[in-house]
Amino acid sequence: MTALRAVAAMPVPDQKDLTARAEAVAAVAKANAESVDRDSRFPAETLAAAREQRLLGIMVPREFGGEGADVSAVANICYRLGQACSSSAMIFAMHQIKVACIVRHCGGSAWHEEVLRRLCREQLLFASSTTEGQQGGNARASTAPVETDGERFSLDRKATVISYGAQADGVVTTARRSADALPTDQVLVVLLKENYTLDPIMGWDTLGMRGTCSAGFALKAAAGTEQILPVPYEKIHAQTMTPVAHLTWASVWAGIAAAAVERSRQFIRKAARQSGGTLPPGAAHYTKATASLSTLRGMIAAAIERYEGACDNEQQLMSLDFQSMINLTKVEASERAVETVMHAMRACGLSGYRNDSDFSVGRHLRDVLSSPLMINNDRILANVANASLMSPVAATITA
Repeated sequence: MTALRAVAAMPVPDQKDLTARAEAVAAVAKANAESVDRDSRFPAETLAAAREQRLLGIMVPREFGGEGADVSAVANICYRLGQACSSSAMIFAMHQIKVACIVRHCGGSAWHEEVLRRLCREQLLFASSTTEGQQGGNARASTAPVETDGERFSLDRKATVISYGAQADGVVTTARRSADALPTDQVLVVLLKENYTLDPIMGWDTLGMRGTCSAGFALKAAAGTEQILPVPYEKIHAQTMTPVAHLTWASVWAGIAAAAVERSRQFIRKAARQSGGTLPPGAAHYTKATASLSTLRGMIAAAIERYEGACDNEQQLMSLDFQSMINLTKVEASERAVETVMHAMRACGLSGYRNDSDFSVGRHLRDVLSSPLMINNDRILANVANASLMSPVAATITA
């Protein structure tokens, strides 16, 4: 039984309780969202609230001090935080992706199980390092190798992006298995703050998602070999990293879109009241925005249901059909989220375009424009196209 499926077999967290705790964190995130974006700063207040509400360890099994939450519960929190502060939501999502990888693939490792206990006790925040040097967003190739010496290893990695790396309590990073291994023969390594140093090599001055603080660093690490997850990264990537990333990211983007739609709704209502019930010219775009958001939410919900239904079936998770579905969900969700926010802005007209308006959608648009670029959609579509050439087009609607 996989660790994630073992979690599902335990008593699940009370959804009302999780919702209330997420609302408390979202309120803090919303109050600080403007300054986080304006100053391109880490949303420290949000993470303090998340720690206070003990949300960082909710995916960890109860036997290690967590709550055994599933991907659906995490996605709902990502959606709610996305409505409040995009950067806060993305940081929460990226942390949970790393936790899911450790939970599912620790393979009974005593060291990793203790890390999970410590995560829950101390509410540790984990960052991710999968982007390296000239590899760009290709998470399935690593340049820097793990150099082992007995029971110790060292790693010297030029990581062009480590989101909130300077603020995290640990980093989960990909690496080449050894100096003579192929770039695609990778491992996943869990590092704690005391195991590594970070030297800045690239800043983070961007259009949106400014609070993720996704700077580049030279990462130098030395630690025990027991900190390397025992499962090959190829399996981790297909079974957990990719699906959980795409589902939680998509939920964040849907949350951003939902916040923009809500602003357009408030604008249309106000405009109609002031004109004696006559709808403004942008009302049609509000209708398109709500329809687009509904489609987006349904798409994500269906993909989550399919992933959670396949957790026990490694063959199904590794199948071409599932991998194509989960990758295309990311592509479609990111494009749909941008489209939804654009409709919301057009519904609000100039009021949505202005930065000094109560109905401004500018920050939401800037943040959501990152979505097609996080693991570039063109890269995904090219990879799926190559794989799909081996499969015939479906003969029926339901098959």
